Amino acid sequence: MYGMQKSFGREVATAIMRATVVVLTIIVVIISISALWEVESNISDGSCNIAVLPIEGAILPYYGLADFDLVITPEIVETFMDAVEREQNIDAVLVEINSPGGTPVASQRIAERFINSSLPVVGLIGDIGASGGYLVAAATDVLIASPMSNVGSIGVNMSYLEESEKNEEEGITYVQLTTGQYKDTGSPNRAITEDEREKLQADLEIIHDEFVSIISDYRSMTVQAVEAVADGATMPGTRALEVGLIDSLGGRAEARGSLAAITGQSPQDIVFCEYQKGFLPF
Repeated sequence: MYGMQKSFGREVATAIMRATVVVLTIIVVIISISALWEVESNISDGSCNIAVLPIEGAILPYYGLADFDLVITPEIVETFMDAVEREQNIDAVLVEINSPGGTPVASQRIAERFINSSLPVVGLIGDIGASGGYLVAAATDVLIASPMSNVGSIGVNMSYLEESEKNEEEGITYVQLTTGQYKDTGSPNRAITEDEREKLQADLEIIHDEFVSIISDYRSMTVQAVEAVADGATMPGTRALEVGLIDSLGGRAEARGSLAAITGQSPQDIVFCEYQKGFLPF
């Protein structure tokens, strides 16, 4: 899912639809502010020292961009990290990743926040850390995954359904009114031209190369080594370890050991500040 998002809306809405959007936006803002306030004030009760941050679901720049049950945004992560870095009781962060990916810039923003953190950050991939989800995971200081985790999917996707023949069968006519040769490129209501296909593919290659370069930097791998596994496919954790995409296999126990080593403590001193449902806005 590490791909570009294109928008080709008709930019026409009724007053009722606009009012609904405003109301929903207000509700989302209220929920987000409430959740962020909790992040600000309830991370450690003094008895725990490792903040646990879940990266679950789609990684998007903001809520409402697409219809996903679980969404994580850069703002949520940045606010969480700002809060834990101010807490004297927090020694490190455990990031638990279960994400198939998301948009490129939102994923990179989260990754960069981990890279620039003043605290050690250990990543633990659960069932899936793919595409943008893997980009985020790769930014952690130590990355662990289960042998059965789905890891990788280094690639870019911008595929879509083209419905021009269906529209023709249903008697629907697409009226093209645009300025700019490529303004409605990717519209599902007409067939893509070869010129448009070549242009979009060239754009995807640019983003793909940047994705490879970022992983190469984060994981201290050669570009050639990353390119060798950057075919868009995921792989089990076992193979991900063999090719250098993760540092070790395991779960929370292994994460505890890594956190102890990275903070100079014993494993018994590592106490997780468990997140609760409702603690973050998902």
